[in-house]
Amino acid sequence: MILVTAICFISFILLTLYAVLLHRYENIFLEIPIVSPQLVYDEKISVIIPARNEENNIGRCLDAIQQQDYPQNNKEIIVADDHSSDQTASIVIAKGAKLVTMNNLPEGTVAFKKMALAAAIQASEGDTIITTDADCIASPSWLRTIVAVKQSNNAVLVAAPVRMCYDRSFLSKFQSLDFAILQGITAASVHTGFHHMGNGANMAYSKSAFNEVGGFSGIDNIASGDDMLLVHKISQRYPGRIAYAFTNEAMVETDPEPDLKSFLRQRIRWASKAAKYEDKRIFRVLLLVYAANLSLFILMCMSVLSTIHLSLCLLMIFYKVMVEWSFVKRILLFFRLEKLMPWFPVFQPFHIAYTVISGLFGQFGSYQWKGRQVK
Repeated sequence: MILVTAICFISFILLTLYAVLLHRYENIFLEIPIVSPQLVYDEKISVIIPARNEENNIGRCLDAIQQQDYPQNNKEIIVADDHSSDQTASIVIAKGAKLVTMNNLPEGTVAFKKMALAAAIQASEGDTIITTDADCIASPSWLRTIVAVKQSNNAVLVAAPVRMCYDRSFLSKFQSLDFAILQGITAASVHTGFHHMGNGANMAYSKSAFNEVGGFSGIDNIASGDDMLLVHKISQRYPGRIAYAFTNEAMVETDPEPDLKSFLRQRIRWASKAAKYEDKRIFRVLLLVYAANLSLFILMCMSVLSTIHLSLCLLMIFYKVMVEWSFVKRILLFFRLEKLMPWFPVFQPFHIAYTVISGLFGQFGSYQWKGRQVK
């Protein structure tokens, strides 16, 4: 009983520190203005999509980009085909997009996505690079909104929102809600410059800035991190010139992972770069979140011992829900996912467990992604 009391006390302290952090994020989130800048159509852009075995998605993605209300003569679409063994390349050619194929990569390459992006950027003609993923769908105003935000803020990099769709399944709802929270924190952190985050599924940056920081050099020994680690490099070189496109007009939509195994692989991949962040502010935030969830996970495991243990565990989880409730509600309203709010307390035990598991395996295990085994 002494042990569980001590863990409860530690959980309370960690969750209180976490509450202070979330309160800061929420205040910043409320201060972010909805952007509605004027656009000057004089900027050549290159939309780059890395793809590997995406025959089921790439066609829809390209159709959405080709239907953008952005001048056709100032836009090019490049798909960087990362050794696909299906019909991805054929579909890209049929859709009229530019295809860049990966050849003669150095032995021992692990950062295949970064290499695909780098090859496409080298082949691009645009002044601004806009990246998305092959399984993403954008609204017709996506490109002009991203460029408008970049121009009006004199930004060299723009992070923008990604909305994960969901269906009737428990897992899809869980992923959509969890991903929205990550996106909300991204918006707040980028707006204030507290630390810099981004998602490669919806990001834009100046080609000259990418070249100025040496592209992916120095982070090309890590399989993931084509977004977060690059954002940090650019923010270090261009302080104060990172912007967030806080509007639904700049949002892209993506699908959740189809099953639990794929979901865990994805989150382990995301967690694998945590120790590589040179921005120690992000690392400290991640460490606090992980420690709080680890303490709750231990309480969950001990809750089988007695009803007292179970009661203390539920009390701490309830405290976590209260800490997060207001901020999460505001995030879901922005992403038009407010119908998921009643699920938020239900998801808590699963969120705690997956955070601990993915964080652990992300640092000390391996995972499979796109048919490749990564350590």
